[in-house]
Amino acid sequence: MKLEGLVALVTGSGRNIGRATALKFASEGAHVVVNARSNEAEVNAVAEEARGLGVRALPVLANVADRGQVQSMVDSAMAEFGRIDILVSNAAVRPAKPFVELTQEDWEFARGVVLDGAFYCTRAVVPSMLEHRFGRIIYMTGGGAFSGVPDRAHVSAAKMGLVGMARGLATELGPNGIRVNIISPGLIDTTRVMGTVLPGADTATKNPMARKGTVDEIANTCLFLASDDSSYITGQTIHVNGGGSYY
Repeated sequence: MKLEGLVALVTGSGRNIGRATALKFASEGAHVVVNARSNEAEVNAVAEEARGLGVRALPVLANVADRGQVQSMVDSAMAEFGRIDILVSNAAVRPAKPFVELTQEDWEFARGVVLDGAFYCTRAVVPSMLEHRFGRIIYMTGGGAFSGVPDRAHVSAAKMGLVGMARGLATELGPNGIRVNIISPGLIDTTRVMGTVLPGADTATKNPMARKGTVDEIANTCLFLASDDSSYITGQTIHVNGGGSYY
């Protein structure tokens, strides 16, 4: 029970990595705020699974790219639990388009969900963390931010922005007991509903382990960074990619 009594907000937790992370946290004793943009059935199902593990769970629909919706979500969480100790900013989009065809709307859409969403969520939860002098913030980036992916310059830029924000916050918030880290998943076996698959995503032999990663392997890394097992780690990026190229 490494997270017993703590409260975790996991964005984009109706499915895939977010769902696995919320349930992993719940299995370790954390109360969870389960978030998705619009799929109420998914967040309700995950919340019910979490309650079955003996914790409290609050399902909330909110678009993380909308500052008002984020604040409303956090207000609801604070009313329910009184504090937020862990933030996993997992919600993301991966639209593909050649750079020369990108519109300002395309740019702002990717940045809005990936980078602005992380900022809005962090800004909303940090006051609670500062009050209790305890916090764990985890951002999800990806290999494309480091190695680049064709037709996704806008997504790579937004995700690399997370690295800079995490490093800045790690230095600023560290004295207050708040640690900020990044996970960069490799090719993970997930269901995607937006955008196209990454180049080479149909093969599982792009890394020395010759397979895709699982959502539970990412969730385990989240647990490591959220727990005291990583008590001297902040401002770092952990690449969970089977030892291969970034994607």
